[in-house]
Amino acid sequence: MQAYKGWVHSWPVLSAMIQFALLGTLGEIVSKWIIQKNFRYPFGIWLTLWKMLVWAMLAVGIKYAFKGFGGFLQVLIDAGMWPRFSEGGFGYALSLSALMNLQFGLTLVLLHRVLDNIPEKEKNWKNMDKSMYSLLWFWIPAHTVTFLMPDALRIGLAAVWSVALGLILGFYNRK
Repeated sequence: MQAYKGWVHSWPVLSAMIQFALLGTLGEIVSKWIIQKNFRYPFGIWLTLWKMLVWAMLAVGIKYAFKGFGGFLQVLIDAGMWPRFSEGGFGYALSLSALMNLQFGLTLVLLHRVLDNIPEKEKNWKNMDKSMYSLLWFWIPAHTVTFLMPDALRIGLAAVWSVALGLILGFYNRK
């Protein structure tokens, strides 16, 4: 665990990119397996590499959002514009998760869909409402737990949540 924490501390952006490239893509693969009720690999090599690149790019924004919204929330608390919760407590984690997901999360969902559409050469906006609702029923609770963790574990857990969401969406959308 110390080696992992050291890696994350020494290479915060690169480690986020690698973790999301691997685990975010794995979440999409697992979702396809469940939807298709088949363990055949669902993507070609180029589409896999594209998905990994997309997840790596999204990870940069996620990493910065985790840091930036923490600062944003602290400024609001210090200015008396947000209730003062104990640092690291549940109220703080919930506040941080809600602020981040209801602002940055919307942009991230849209950007992810735009980037997913590029290799498909289509404009697939189907089920965007469900993607947006996932911010409420999945990402706010998931990131509340994430923000209760030590800083070095947050991005890794967020990447693992991508696999969990892939499982959930796979079962929800299975044929």
